[in-house]
Amino acid sequence: MTAIQTDLTAAEKAKPYSKYFYRPPAQPVPERLAVMDKPMDPSKALPVERINDLLNPGYFEAESGWCVLPNGAGYVANHTVMPGVTVDMIDWWMAWHGLEDLRYRIWFPAGHYGVSMSEKDRAKILNPNRPMARKLSGVTHFVIENVGGPSAEKIAISFMSPEDVGFDMARFHAPNVGTIVAANGVSLMLNPPPGVPNFKAPAFMIHFIREVPRGIEYRTRFWLGYHILNRKPWFLLPGGVRIPEFVSRGLAIHNVCEYTNLGSFLPQLYEEQNGVLA
Repeated sequence: MTAIQTDLTAAEKAKPYSKYFYRPPAQPVPERLAVMDKPMDPSKALPVERINDLLNPGYFEAESGWCVLPNGAGYVANHTVMPGVTVDMIDWWMAWHGLEDLRYRIWFPAGHYGVSMSEKDRAKILNPNRPMARKLSGVTHFVIENVGGPSAEKIAISFMSPEDVGFDMARFHAPNVGTIVAANGVSLMLNPPPGVPNFKAPAFMIHFIREVPRGIEYRTRFWLGYHILNRKPWFLLPGGVRIPEFVSRGLAIHNVCEYTNLGSFLPQLYEEQNGVLA
């Protein structure tokens, strides 16, 4: 069994941003959760091979939902609007939050338990010569998180640049896109219940951020069972393996909740921290 720390240490409580850990989390509007109650039509999912379609103006028919694809892969889409949040705030947050457990935990205290990285990757983030939007490229976070399943998971999240993902960089600019957060991930349940299969599960995720009036929007996609390698998607599930529906559904609901909460306090936190990483 792996123990999960549920409260803060005395040193963590002394941090000025510990208040966000104890504040009641922002609640999604019921309609956003209702969309995630049942699976969407898989034919409306964005194929991972068409990731450049995210650069097109407008929206897809299904910007939110989840399903299991015909090949057994899981799929999650979520659309989150964050009033008062800027692209600069997102780039700063993604670099800032991985530097200590407390920063990661205030994001979503109910499901985020810890984060770590190598000293080499920490140096990349703290390198003043690295642009904020590129701080995470080539960096791996090791997080302890419950993403809506029956157990907390240890997840290795290896972040990628837009070039690594395979975006058409001639089109990668405003207003098509503000910034992205993209990564290959590998997860393993820490305390799986009896009878629940446990294996190192691959996934590719992207948070595609665009500016909208008075804020930004997150257009999130997860393809569970895929990685992007050498700028191309690769299906990695063994033959006959299918991602259980509860995995995609739990992740979809978790994503709605964690990003609703992040958007509720990020402008205030960014102002308090003066956009500084250390």
